[in-house]
Amino acid sequence: MEKKVPMRTCIACRTCRPKRELLRIVKSEEGISLDRTGKKNGRGAYICADAACFEKLKKHRLLNKTFSCQVEESVYDAIAEEFFGNKE
Repeated sequence: MEKKVPMRTCIACRTCRPKRELLRIVKSEEGISLDRTGKKNGRGAYICADAACFEKLKKHRLLNKTFSCQVEESVYDAIAEEFFGNKE
């Protein structure tokens, strides 16, 4: 019997993909950060590892809607720096 692959939906482009192909952004007591392990405690949201999806996330401030709170611009910038390295 084959193991079931967990699927998740990107909050930017709304496509359903295997969990391992997406990056997890987590809201925990420490704040909002990128979760590369996929195991941090807190509310998670998934996004494609794609610059277009990240731009849409930032432009439409999708983390505000997903986590039902006000997310500062600096949080988006910190995630972008972690996401892209030093490209931006």
